[in-house]
Amino acid sequence: MINKSLVTNVIALILSILGIILADTHLKAVGFYALSGALTNWLAIIMLFDKIPFVYGSGVIPKQFEGFKKAIKNMMLTQFFNEKNVQQFLLGTLHLDHKILQSKMSELIDYDQLFDKFVDTIMSSQFGGMVESFLGGVQAIEPMRDSFKQKMHDALYEMLESDKAQAGIKSLMGAVDSQFIADKLEKMIDARLSQLTPKMVKKIIQDMIRKHLGWLVIWGGIFGGIIGLIASFLS
Repeated sequence: MINKSLVTNVIALILSILGIILADTHLKAVGFYALSGALTNWLAIIMLFDKIPFVYGSGVIPKQFEGFKKAIKNMMLTQFFNEKNVQQFLLGTLHLDHKILQSKMSELIDYDQLFDKFVDTIMSSQFGGMVESFLGGVQAIEPMRDSFKQKMHDALYEMLESDKAQAGIKSLMGAVDSQFIADKLEKMIDARLSQLTPKMVKKIIQDMIRKHLGWLVIWGGIFGGIIGLIASFLS
C-alpha cells in the first residue's frame, strides 16, 4: 500500500530542490509551501497519537483515553442499550419466522411422549376395557401415532400464532425489567472498558481512520503549493 504522506513530502521536497537548482522563484515557492503544508499536517497527525517531548498538547488521544472510554460507553448506552431499545428488542424477538418457530417446537416438544400419555389416559379410563375387548388392545391405537403427532404439532403452532397467545406473551415480556437488563449491560461494558489501555485506544482509533489520514497530508501539500504560487507572484 502506497504511503501517501511519504510520497507527498518527497514530491514537495523535489520541487523545492528543483526550484533552488533552476533558480525558479515560482517553482521554489510552490515546493517550499507545499513541503511546509504537508510536513505540518504529517506532524499534526503524529501529535494526535504520540507524545513528543517538549511539545505541549501532543499525544492527545493516549492522554485523553479515559475521556474516550466514557464517550464510547455513553454512545453505546444512549444509542444502543437504553431501556427503550432493550424493551423493543425483547418484544421484537416474539416475531419469529414461521419455519424457525416450527423447528424450535419440534426440538422442545416430545410428541411421542404426548402420544404415550394420551394412550395411557384412554387405557386407564372407562374406554380402556372397550379398546381391549373390541380392538385388541393398545396395538390397535399405535397406527394413530404419526397422525396424532402431526395434528398436535399443527394445533400447538396455531395456538402460538393466535392473537390471544401473542398478546399474552407480549404482556409477559412487558413485565420483564428492561432497566435491570440495561444495568447489567452497563456493568458488562464497564468491565470490558476497564481492560482497555491507552495503547489499545490509540490502536482502535488509528485503525479506524488510518486510511484517511494520508489525505490530510496530500491536501496540505496541494493547498500549500497553491498558496506558495500565489505568494510568488505577489512578492
